[in-house]
Amino acid sequence: MDCNDLTLFITGPTYIRPDIRQAAALPEFGHRDTEAAVRFDTIFHGLRTLAGLGDDPASDGYHLALVPGSGSNALETLVRSLVDEEDTVLNISVGAFGDLFHNLAVFNGKKHVQHKVTPGRAMDLEVVEAILRTEAPAVVTMTHNETSTGVVHENIGQFCALARRYGALPLVDGVSIFGGVPVDLPAMGCAGYATATQKSLALPAGLGICFVSQDAVEKSQQVTNKGYVTDILRHLERAARHQTLSTPSTSLANQLAVQLEYILEEEGMSARFARHLRLRDQAHAFVAGLPGFELFAPQGHRSPTATAVQCPASMTAADLKAVKEAMRAKGYLFDTGYMKMNTALEAAGAPPVFRIGHMGDITEAMLGTFLETLAGVLQPFVRDAGP
Repeated sequence: MDCNDLTLFITGPTYIRPDIRQAAALPEFGHRDTEAAVRFDTIFHGLRTLAGLGDDPASDGYHLALVPGSGSNALETLVRSLVDEEDTVLNISVGAFGDLFHNLAVFNGKKHVQHKVTPGRAMDLEVVEAILRTEAPAVVTMTHNETSTGVVHENIGQFCALARRYGALPLVDGVSIFGGVPVDLPAMGCAGYATATQKSLALPAGLGICFVSQDAVEKSQQVTNKGYVTDILRHLERAARHQTLSTPSTSLANQLAVQLEYILEEEGMSARFARHLRLRDQAHAFVAGLPGFELFAPQGHRSPTATAVQCPASMTAADLKAVKEAMRAKGYLFDTGYMKMNTALEAAGAPPVFRIGHMGDITEAMLGTFLETLAGVLQPFVRDAGP
C-alpha cells in the first residue's frame, strides 16, 4: 500500500515520534494476563501523575478508568454514568466539541439545556451562574480546551467551584489539552474529566481516559440505565486491578507505556508544558506577521495546543482546501478548520478560520519549518489582504 507519510499539523490525530511508532511492534500480550501489568502499572501511574494525583485514589479522591475507543467514548461514559433519568444536564458550549458533549446527552435521552457562546469567545462565569440559578441542573458540562476555536478556559477550576455551589456535578472535556498543560484535578474540583490518547499525548487514537471524583462514584451508584461499556463503575472495577473493562489495543498500550515513561523521565512534565507555551507564542508571532489574518480566540483565552486563525475577507473555505493540497505536496497535513463552523461563518458574511495544531511532540524547529512553508503558500492571500 502506497501511503503518503505526512507530518501532521492538524488538531488530532497528531504527529507521532518514530520511536513511538516502533513501540507498536513490542510483543502483544493478554490483557488479563500478569504480563499486562508491565504496561498498565506504568500507564496508570503516568496518567495519574499528569493529572496531579498520586497512585492511591483513597488519598486524593480521584479514580482513573481507561475506556477502549476514543475521547467521545469517555465523554459518553461520563454522561451515561452521572446523569440520571430525572436529572437535567446543562451544557455550556463554546464550539463544536461543546456541542458534542451536548449531543451525547440528547442522543442518550437525558433532559438537557444548552447555552451556546459565540464561536471564538470564552464562557462568561456570570452568565453561567445566572443559568445555574434558573435551571438548577444536576450536571454541567464544559470544554477545557475548545479545539474548533482555539479557546482555552484556564478558569476551569472557578467553573467547577461555581457548578458545585449550585449543587451540580461539573464534567469537563479535556481531550485536546491533557498532557500539554499542568492539570491538578483536586485543585480544579471536576467531578469528571475525560481525555484521550490522540491529542497532546501524541499517540494513535484508541483509548478514552476518564478521571472521576469520589462523589461522582457515589452518584453513579444511584444512576440507572448506564449501559454496559458506558458504566463507569464497571470500568472502575477493572481499573482497580489496572485493567480495562473490554479488550484494549495492545499495540496502543505498548505505545502509551513507552510515551508516559518518556514524558515523565526524559522530557519532564515542566519542560513539556513550557514547550507548549513556546509553540503557542511561535504560532502567534507567525499570525502577527500575516497582514489581514487574526487570532480567532480572545486575549487571555488562547490555547497552548491549537491556534485558530481567521482569514482576511478575501479568502474562502475553498481557498483553504487549495492551501491544504499545496501543503500536502510539500509533505504536511494542513488543518482547514472546522468545516461546519466555517460554513456558518461564511453564511454570516465572515471569513473562515484555519487551525494550527502544535500539541504533543511537535518541536519548535518542526513548527518553524512548517510555518515558513505555510507563509509561502499563503503569500498570495496576504497580498490581497491589503495594509
